[in-house]
Amino acid sequence: MAEKKIRWGLVATGAIAQAFARGVKQSATGELYAAASRDMEKAKKFAEEYGALHAYGSYEAMLADANVDAVYVSTPHPMHLEWVIKAFNAGKHVLCEKPAGINQWELQRMLALAAEKKLFFMEAYMYRCHPQIARLVELIREGAIGKVGTIQATFSFHAGFDPEGRLWKNDHGGGGILDVGGYTTSVARLIAGAALGKDFADPIEVKGFAALHEVTRVDTWASALLHFDGGIIATVHTGVGLSQENGVRVFGSEGSIVVPDPYAANRTHPVQGKIIVRRGGKEEVIDIPTEVTTYAFEADVAGNAIRAGRIEASAPAMTWADSLGNLRTQDAWRDSAKFVYDSETHERVCAARAANVNVVRPDAPMTYCDIKGLGKPMAKLVMGTMAARSMVHADALYGAYYEQGGNAFDTAHVYGKNSSTLLGAWVNANGIRDKVVIIAKGVHTPQCFPNVIRPQLDEQLGWLGTSYADIYMMHRDNPDIPAGEFIEALNELVREGKIRVFGGSNWSLDRVAEANAYAAKRGLQGFSVISNNLALAEMVNPVWPGSIQIHAREERDRIAGMGLTLLAWSAQARGFFVPAIARPDLRADWSLVNSWYSDDNFKRQARAIELAQKYDVEPINIALAWVMCQDFPCLPLIGPATPLELHSTLKALPVTLTPAELRYLDLEPASGA
Repeated sequence: MAEKKIRWGLVATGAIAQAFARGVKQSATGELYAAASRDMEKAKKFAEEYGALHAYGSYEAMLADANVDAVYVSTPHPMHLEWVIKAFNAGKHVLCEKPAGINQWELQRMLALAAEKKLFFMEAYMYRCHPQIARLVELIREGAIGKVGTIQATFSFHAGFDPEGRLWKNDHGGGGILDVGGYTTSVARLIAGAALGKDFADPIEVKGFAALHEVTRVDTWASALLHFDGGIIATVHTGVGLSQENGVRVFGSEGSIVVPDPYAANRTHPVQGKIIVRRGGKEEVIDIPTEVTTYAFEADVAGNAIRAGRIEASAPAMTWADSLGNLRTQDAWRDSAKFVYDSETHERVCAARAANVNVVRPDAPMTYCDIKGLGKPMAKLVMGTMAARSMVHADALYGAYYEQGGNAFDTAHVYGKNSSTLLGAWVNANGIRDKVVIIAKGVHTPQCFPNVIRPQLDEQLGWLGTSYADIYMMHRDNPDIPAGEFIEALNELVREGKIRVFGGSNWSLDRVAEANAYAAKRGLQGFSVISNNLALAEMVNPVWPGSIQIHAREERDRIAGMGLTLLAWSAQARGFFVPAIARPDLRADWSLVNSWYSDDNFKRQARAIELAQKYDVEPINIALAWVMCQDFPCLPLIGPATPLELHSTLKALPVTLTPAELRYLDLEPASGA
């Protein structure tokens, strides 16, 4: 597509779509191919006015047109997720009006699919594409005003109150923070980043405030204080019910910069850039003349990236990480101001999911394992549940995992009520309890006694909203208790239907053998699973007190002979195989250094890096594949915190290492050597 014009299709035909249509007509890389509206007459009128070749009376019809290369999504905020996902599934590149989602978790889902499909995505903060912004970044990096200390950014206006209008309606993601507040956070993060030698910077602390409308409960006006590394402090202000003096001011140790019209938001005419630099009692006015609208610059930034085969834009336009950081900052602003949209409440998220359940994709890559007595296949990658902090977060993460074929979830009493409650609510909203495998764990030290198993399990089942756990694991062992006492307590729960199969986490193989010998002698059910650490990197020191690994070849051979399935925790050695965070010279993360740093492990890391090039994956994917490719059933417990991290983890699934490669990674001599 290097020379070909990008054929744009517009999803929605409102005022901002009109501005983009004018921009496309002025662009060097694109042409307006199609416009879609829910009203065919509106679509036809729009196409006639702006020169689109085709008009569609539904968004779906336009996405089905194979001639559309890229789409501009400008529906109300809460509809972005649906139509961006549908566009990606139709093979279209996407430019999505800001904010990309009403929270970071919606954007995470979009980016995970964009990465999987290898399709372009950019959040449409058009001002970032105006040459004025590139010049501002240059001035900051050149030290034009010395060391940056404070940043002031405001974007606010007074709109007449309309309870049904998108600016004011709660269900439309109304209010200032999402509508124009993101401009202020994004420009502050851009300037702070330039001052720190980066493309952008994320604040290390956010203090937010908002005046909520008494009827619709959206922010009428709001302010926030952003604290960055290097002592940089930004104050940002926004509103839809209050006119303020818009602009950006940057104050440094040797002067100041003022950008009177930083957001270059004129929808019909070119914005002539202007930057005022004050230093040493002198004022310099830097003009940045333009002949096209800001939206034309935006269309060409996206168009050039698409034609070059890139899936994201280059700074200072919004990169994926930049957009994620910006929405995280907006989330933190709202969180600090105690402002949650109705659609983000636990009850509403569950109701929305029940009305639109997650469905396993036909092309889902997950593979499965059968465990005797379980009664259902179990995904070979088991999702940890400690990361989710809210129903919105859980829904995004677990939905992404389930749609990729994942059906196994690791929970524990010691993780607390919240994680189990979120998982249970998501499972029940989808109506898939019979399709998923829930692991419950209990009796963690110092409460590791047979009589504690039942009350802890009952409490956790209550949190989960289910009558049984598919797999029950004792979280620790208590060697002072005969193994048979645990076997008796667990078999009682099996008979009552509260658990299906069971095992122990951080139990020695000798103790498991003792337990199973007791069970076999009395015709009882024994351990089917064990959950100890196994990773390509050998654990140097325990990650937690009482934790046990299975790494030596004789231990792995023994577990194979015992007929157990291993649920391997920390199977990715807590990120040791990501060279950017684990190198001999990087020692800030003491837990990583203490548990995994050794000469042999760095040799294993080097070999994983080598094989990653062969398989076109990341080194951490090779390390995870090594665990899955053992010659006994081995299911890693994974802990991605976001759909994007999950996408990265799933790349390990198709990697099938040869026996020689397995030995090579584990530093074993070559066969016959």
